[in-house]
Amino acid sequence: MQREEALDKLEDKTLPLEEVKEIFECFKDDNEIVGMVAMNLSLRTSVYNRDMGKSPIMTELLIELSEVEDMGSRWAVAKNPHTPTEILEKLAKDGVNLVRALVATNPNTPQNVLKDLFEDEKIVKDGISGNPGAPAELLKELAKDSDKLVRLRVAENPATPREVLESLQNDADMDVSRAAEIKLKEKDA
Repeated sequence: MQREEALDKLEDKTLPLEEVKEIFECFKDDNEIVGMVAMNLSLRTSVYNRDMGKSPIMTELLIELSEVEDMGSRWAVAKNPHTPTEILEKLAKDGVNLVRALVATNPNTPQNVLKDLFEDEKIVKDGISGNPGAPAELLKELAKDSDKLVRLRVAENPATPREVLESLQNDADMDVSRAAEIKLKEKDA
């Protein structure tokens, strides 16, 4: 297979995963193709339907992509809902803060890893605010953040405890207070 043909094929998110794997194995040293493989896998998944795209080949490719030099590929692995826990644990120690920040947003990241990431730099710590798997005590702390967007993600997070939402209802920012009010109504429904 020629390089251009491989790039064209990877544009198709319905390309059988067996073919995606073949392309990856043929072009492992080509960062552009490796990045396109990672993007192809990302396009197959959904944060709304976590089982969409799940397969042993998907998992195998995610594991291999977690080892590549290309930051964009590791970024795609860090946010993918099918990434195995042990890979998320490894990527939580990645040298690139954006990769760690995306691990912090992944609902499959174990709580003990999220607690470690809470001690990381702000961009990483902030990622926890929208994670539906975040521990209540971290969401409680993030609800006090000076960044309105962090508080807004906490207010919209289904894991945020009622008492935190009640305090966010009185937030100085209208978007945050409105989001907390909506989430409380959803919890009451």
